[in-house]
Amino acid sequence: MAADDKIDNKSEELGGKVKEGLGKATDDKSLEADGKADQSSSKLKQAGENIKDAFKK
Repeated sequence: MAADDKIDNKSEELGGKVKEGLGKATDDKSLEADGKADQSSSKLKQAGENIKDAFKK
């Protein structure tokens, strides 16, 4: 299950980078902010996964 969560988090992060890039390219500040928020959310979830992994060891 943890591997699936990590993959989902990484895909969310990459999607956020795409949104941010599109926002910058089109000068859409809202889309750019959404992309940054997606990336931050993904990184926070990934940190939680890392903590869970540390306690499993």
